[in-house]
Amino acid sequence: VQLQASGGGLVQAGGSLRLSCAASGSGRTFSYYAMGWFRQAPGKEREHLAAISFSGVSTYWTDSVKGRFTISRDNAKNMVYLQMDSLKPEDTAVYYCAQDGMRFRTDEFYDYAYYGRGTQVTVSS
Repeated sequence: VQLQASGGGLVQAGGSLRLSCAASGSGRTFSYYAMGWFRQAPGKEREHLAAISFSGVSTYWTDSVKGRFTISRDNAKNMVYLQMDSLKPEDTAVYYCAQDGMRFRTDEFYDYAYYGRGTQVTVSS
């Protein structure tokens, strides 16, 4: 499966961006797998930001983005989104999406099998 994130850019603090991730390729039905968003800033470890279950019913957030970011998915379009509001300079990073390795997961112990290419988000102060 190929995952490609898009929608990044330069935004002022307090602004918003909506990231998109398109999944393509054969062999894995998009709607069977949970999806997640990560980010990595220079010199920092990769951070798992959010996840959404295969059905879209359940979501997971890390504390640093809870209440500011929203994850959603459109299984008909093989897309997952990350709406980012109230952006802060510390949100500056490369953002990328990932797909869980287990079908129809019902817990939150995500084990991502595929990671996509990222998109740069830069938040100026």
